[in-house]
Amino acid sequence: MFWDVVALIWLLLAWVGYSFFAKYQGRRQQCLAKVLHRYRQQWATRILLRENRIGDASITANLERNVTFFASTSILVVAGLVTAFTATEHAILVLSDLPWVSAPSRKAWELKIMVLLVIFVYAFFTFTWSLRQYNFASVLLGSAPLPSEQDVSDQERSNYGLRLAKVLSLAANRFNYGLRAFYFGLATLAWFLNPWFYMLATILVVIILYQREFHSTVLMAMVITPLKAKVSVSPEH
Repeated sequence: MFWDVVALIWLLLAWVGYSFFAKYQGRRQQCLAKVLHRYRQQWATRILLRENRIGDASITANLERNVTFFASTSILVVAGLVTAFTATEHAILVLSDLPWVSAPSRKAWELKIMVLLVIFVYAFFTFTWSLRQYNFASVLLGSAPLPSEQDVSDQERSNYGLRLAKVLSLAANRFNYGLRAFYFGLATLAWFLNPWFYMLATILVVIILYQREFHSTVLMAMVITPLKAKVSVSPEH
């Protein structure tokens, strides 16, 4: 039970620590959140130049569907965890027969299930808040001034574009936080095998998150390439 508590503290330190690190490092170097926010600003600016915004509405709806999928999945996971909580004795019996597995006590099993419940309940609320913010962005999109409106000043259009991009980025950031919860939730499955496996899986998740947010191939592709640079296109390995 002692190592289970250590593993739980390790998770909290890794999760919270990486969240603070990502915010701090994101101000100093290129990252997915920063680059995508600039693209959203460009998108919002171009929306104001178009009379027909059906394509923009479709893009927003597609973003909402992605968030809805994960929100629904979170609820299904929570339902499964509640069922697992009621089958403690059978689950411990099954785990005790597996090699390289430290058979948990009843209290340890219930602690692990409760931690997973907290993680995926947090993920559900995070995804649903992201979904609501995308709904707010849809309202802003619907209220966007048309190019033909003469009574709207350039400053008002500029402010509108900044607001729309900000709301879209806030929604995307919440979605990103929900995905992090899924990552750490999946790592928590290793806790049922062994606390050491769990701490190793947590480190692996942090490495994956850092690589994808700060050094991924897609990030390099989205960063504007200098005109003088020689651009070569090759398949990704």
